[in-house]
Amino acid sequence: VVFNPKTTDWTPSYDGRNKEPITLPVKFPLLLAQGVEGIAVGLACKVLPHNFIELIDASIAVLRNEPFTLVPDFPTGGIMDASEYRDGLRGGRLRVRARISSEKKGLLRITEIPFGTTTGNLMESIVAAADKGKIKIQKIEDNTAEHVDILVHLPAGADAETTRDALYAFTDCELSLSPNACVIADGKPQFLGVSEILRRNTQQTKDLLGLELQIKLGELAEKWHFSSLEKIFIENRIYRDIEECETWEAVIAAIDKGLEPFKKLLKREVTQDDIVRLTEIKIKRISKYDSFKADEEIRGLEKEIDITEKNLKQLNKYTIKWFEELKKKYAAGRERRTEVGSFDRVDRTQVVAATETLYVDWKNGFAGYGLKKDEAVEKCSTIDDIIAFTQDGKMKVMKIAEKGFIGHKPIHVTVFRKDDPLFYSIIYRDGKDGAVYAKRFQVGGVTRDKEYDLTKGKAGTRILYFAVHKNETDSAAQMLIVHLKPQLRLRNVSRPFHFAEVAIKGRASGGNLVTKHAVEKIVRAPKDFDPEVGA
Repeated sequence: VVFNPKTTDWTPSYDGRNKEPITLPVKFPLLLAQGVEGIAVGLACKVLPHNFIELIDASIAVLRNEPFTLVPDFPTGGIMDASEYRDGLRGGRLRVRARISSEKKGLLRITEIPFGTTTGNLMESIVAAADKGKIKIQKIEDNTAEHVDILVHLPAGADAETTRDALYAFTDCELSLSPNACVIADGKPQFLGVSEILRRNTQQTKDLLGLELQIKLGELAEKWHFSSLEKIFIENRIYRDIEECETWEAVIAAIDKGLEPFKKLLKREVTQDDIVRLTEIKIKRISKYDSFKADEEIRGLEKEIDITEKNLKQLNKYTIKWFEELKKKYAAGRERRTEVGSFDRVDRTQVVAATETLYVDWKNGFAGYGLKKDEAVEKCSTIDDIIAFTQDGKMKVMKIAEKGFIGHKPIHVTVFRKDDPLFYSIIYRDGKDGAVYAKRFQVGGVTRDKEYDLTKGKAGTRILYFAVHKNETDSAAQMLIVHLKPQLRLRNVSRPFHFAEVAIKGRASGGNLVTKHAVEKIVRAPKDFDPEVGA
């Protein structure tokens, strides 16, 4: 399948003493079966391995002009999501996962690993994730012998499903592969999809099989020619014509003359080399020559010639049969190992182990999981983001650290969960002596470490009221009492304010006017407060 000296193009070796193949005449899509990875100047190649049986089925489909689809298959097994494979072209992506099963409570077993890693590297990634507090494990055992067998023991109270998702999110139990099928075709590098590579390989197999048939046909014809020539030479006792010859030239001439009446029975001319070969027949062979057996041999050669000529005329059908025989002979034990499926990307923030605590230094404006002497806010992980609001109406989202500056005079700091947006309500004074505004908003997409202004941005701006709610109903239900600073001719210094009157807008909106007067304080209205009666 991989090498045939008769169809190989040879070139002199470096010293000219031997010959070496230019390329091997491979009658199989070996490149796609084994895969390859390498780099060159300005080029990179990554062809992933594919399944032996599926490649044969796809090659047969090409010869029959039928549709086919190819996706990789890895010797390490595992689970694969090939929805973005893109036929192995640049820009495609493949996600592969280890096969992890829950054996019993508190124990996970890894029996297959992703392509591109080893059991040693996989275990190191699990230990590293545990050391960083991203996953919780008790210990890990490697019982791998002929087959992969890694045991992950969980601590008491740990959820197996959550831990399995965390292994996919933070370790080499899930890897992303980026194919890039770059091959040399038509004498130059080209980016071809695996389907096109297979089509070209299949055509090459067909051409090579045709070449082999032509070579075989020539060999059979040559064998038939000499067998027929030998039969004529012996049965007609032409060898006796050379008994009186004294020179080599006379021998050649005598045999040629003796063959003359029979030349029309042959399919090609008799050459001097043919006559020389006749002179090399030993007396023992002549004496034991069996004419019946010779006729049978010639008929067998004629039958083989007819079959070979038929195969050449029906080369497509012959190639399909060749592939089917290859599959029949070698398919056992080469079944698909990697399960093809689809799975969602694991949200790392949902499965990471909350092993740290967020602390806030309200006085100096710092937050982090290393400030253990300050106020504890909530449990967190080392990959979380935090969101902070300050007294002057600024907001910032930043990566959590042991200690990080969040701004002067923080009024609210918590873990930022963008998939669970909250409803924020604020009342702020615009500038040092400006009007008072109220707004409700949600925090959508943000850029980390960028400072956002939730007010109109005037110097001296100050947030007078701040609240956070999980749903819009609770946000709208806020009833407040705004106490104004006493002024001349100002009769009513306590006014109710209902947030239901404020629509939810973007965080950059200015808000609704509450009052132009100076505000002394804002308090929540009691549960039995009647806005028609007043404070």
